[in-house]
Amino acid sequence: MKMKRRSFLKACGVMTGYAVLSMNIATEAMASVMSFVGLRQKSVYAADANSKIYKYRKSQNNPMIAKIYNKKNGFLHDGPCGHKSHELLHTHYIDRSAKLSALKAKGYKFNF
Repeated sequence: MKMKRRSFLKACGVMTGYAVLSMNIATEAMASVMSFVGLRQKSVYAADANSKIYKYRKSQNNPMIAKIYNKKNGFLHDGPCGHKSHELLHTHYIDRSAKLSALKAKGYKFNF
């Protein structure tokens, strides 16, 4: 296909116009989405702050938690980072890959 110089410049101008226009549309769409996200985030935080369901939004303000960690007669009297709370509230990793490999070698099939 042969194209004259004038036709080529017209085509380039049209393509540039479409590129600029589509970029402008994409920018406006992104701005509206981000505006919606900001409004949604603000409304979620406002609903959480005004919620009647959650009386104590922070665990340190909950009197039951304070009672558990009480220094005199609380169950976890050694504090939030103490030995007893660490023992009861934290998980431990156990490597079971060798046992899993042995079961796979015997022919067991797993769906994960």
